[in-house]
This record gives sequence, structure tokens and C-alpha cells, in this order.
Amino acid sequence: MGAASKICKNDAMDLPSPPPTSNSTSIPTSTSTSDVPYSHLTVDTSLSVPEMSPRVIELCKDLFKDWSKLDSSHFHVETVSGGITNLLLKVSVKKDSGDTESVTVRLYGPNTDYVINRERELHAIKYLSAAGFGAKLLAVFGNGMVQSFIKARTLTPADMKNPELAAEIAKELHRFHQVEISGSKEPQLWNDIFKFYERASVLEFDDSEKQKKYQTISFKEIYDEAVDLK
Repeated sequence: MGAASKICKNDAMDLPSPPPTSNSTSIPTSTSTSDVPYSHLTVDTSLSVPEMSPRVIELCKDLFKDWSKLDSSHFHVETVSGGITNLLLKVSVKKDSGDTESVTVRLYGPNTDYVINRERELHAIKYLSAAGFGAKLLAVFGNGMVQSFIKARTLTPADMKNPELAAEIAKELHRFHQVEISGSKEPQLWNDIFKFYERASVLEFDDSEKQKKYQTISFKEIYDEAVDLK
């Protein structure tokens, strides 16, 4: 987790440090596309991890100057659990000094841009990263992004019952909603719901059983209910 700050020391990375908690109504942040290294390279997500690893390594060497001259044998690529619409890869690099640095390469899932506005997502992540939320945004590429690697685990229901932990979550959620993100403040919930509807209503399955079950769904009824709720 701590290694990421060294990777971009010679690049254009210039995101501000997390601001201190205060009684102000918002947390101002300042970031732009030019702050973050960018590569036009893409990675074919239909390949297996061993097959895509050389391309992932090439991508990392293209993005980070400190890694650009390292031999590919210094890199190790493995999957990370937790991705829903993305494929998550942990890329570890053993430097000549003997130190190991790791980052998370987040590859967008195929066709997910139909229902996820990646431009809007990236815009929000830049501001949240600058405010100290989640993994630090290190770089962006053709079909994904690179973030700092956080060694952690998913909270369990038992964790959520812990009063001290619940209080800390509430504090961070309060700070989260104070982050000031530029751009439209219009809610996107219903736009996203109807995008999901449009995609879901025209699906076809090769599996005959799945297709049979799918055809029992009344999409008109779902649409009418969504309109009523809106």
C-alpha cells in the first residue's frame, strides 16, 4: 500500500494530499486529467491471466518511468478478488534494490460502458482519490486504470455489528459526502436504471433454459413500475 507514492515520482502525477477533517461544509479538491499519467494501450480481457500478463507488464512499463527499463522477469501478475464489473489484477515489481512494489490494475469488463458512464466514474474517482478515499489513482489507460494496492479484506456482517467500527464508518461517510466534485449535481439514478432496462430488455441467451426463463419476465410491467416510482 505504501509503495505507490514512489512509482510516479518522475511523472506528471500531482494529486493533493488528503485534507484534514474540519467543520466546513465541503472538502475542496483540485485535480485534472493532466495530473494523471495516461497510456493509449489496452488489454484484451478475453485472454487468460497468463496470456494477458505480458501486455499488462508492457502497460505498466509504459506508464511508470521507474519501471520502464526493468526486465519483465521482475514483474508478477495475479488476480485479485472483489471486482464486480471489472477484472482486478495485482502487479508486483521486484526492483534492483530488492524492494517490492505493488499496484492494482483495474480492467473494465466487456460491454460495461453500456450501463456505466466511465468518464463520469473516472471524474468522481479523481476527486475522491485526492480527498483520501479508497485506493489512490495512479494512472489511466485505454480500458482501465491503475490504483495503489491496498492489502485488506471485505467486512463481514459480524464486523458491521461492532459499535466502534460502525461509528468510524459513519464518520467517513460524513466526510465522503463533504467532498466537492465539479460538474452537474443532477441525480443520475434514474438515467442509470433506464440504461439497465434498455440493455436487459433485449438480451438473448444461447442456453435455451435461460432464454425460456428470460421470456417470462414482463419488461413492460417493470418499465411502468419504474416510471411510477420516478
